[in-house]
Amino acid sequence: MTSEKHQKKIAVIHDLSGYGRCSLTVALPILSALKVQCCPVPTSILSNHTGFSTYFFDDYTEKMPLYVEQWKKLDLTFDGIYSGFLGSEEQIGIVIDMIKDFGTPETTVLVDPIMGDHGKAYQTYTEKMCSRMKELVGFGDIVTPNLTEACILTGREYRPEGWKRSELLAMAEEIMGMGPAFVVITGVREGSYVTNVVAEKGRETRFLRSLHVGTERPGTGDVFSSILAAEAVKGLPLTDAVKKAARFVKACILKSDQLHVPVKNGVCFEEILSLLIGK
Repeated sequence: MTSEKHQKKIAVIHDLSGYGRCSLTVALPILSALKVQCCPVPTSILSNHTGFSTYFFDDYTEKMPLYVEQWKKLDLTFDGIYSGFLGSEEQIGIVIDMIKDFGTPETTVLVDPIMGDHGKAYQTYTEKMCSRMKELVGFGDIVTPNLTEACILTGREYRPEGWKRSELLAMAEEIMGMGPAFVVITGVREGSYVTNVVAEKGRETRFLRSLHVGTERPGTGDVFSSILAAEAVKGLPLTDAVKKAARFVKACILKSDQLHVPVKNGVCFEEILSLLIGK
């Protein structure tokens, strides 16, 4: 039987959007399906994600230290710490402190530097926040930027396609130079394929590609990173975890298109969550 002592647990620092399938509402079921305990730290509370025309938003910055302080009193440690969307420079500092306070030499830290998409930084991301994110990246073991975020981190000009693999390799190596041992640049378009660039210190970089399918949807990055975080603390090699995450995201997109799920509603991973359970 799995006991509290032996079951893996991950502190997941992310926003909570009640509708739209992203962030914590993705991480909780995905980690649970993979037999990992998800311990949420909300950065903000939203009625639904910001891709909708209207939403309620409650910034949790002031509450986060009070929340985390109780965990410190309980002397908690975690097998993994996974950070996602952060709404302010102050929150980045809080996450860095959490890594110092709750991490051990055995803790795997995954940083998903959610800063932008389609070549543009999100409105909340100032130059100071982007600079501070580089500092947080330095505390990560695994970092999972999309192409836009990789360009922001390295100061490169974004272009949606036409990247030489030597350029992608150089970009991944520059991010590894900030501190992490593993970098996965996600969702690079190569013609009719989507490629994930998997870089690891001391090993040859791999370019894992699959045929592009369906409609691009919000929340797929959260599904991908959640699977990586869970499998990392369980000891699965990163390349295998990336393959597993990419296959599942692809299946989610196809199922969502099949069921005519509105794009803003994300991917209906619930329909195929059984693909992850028990594996």
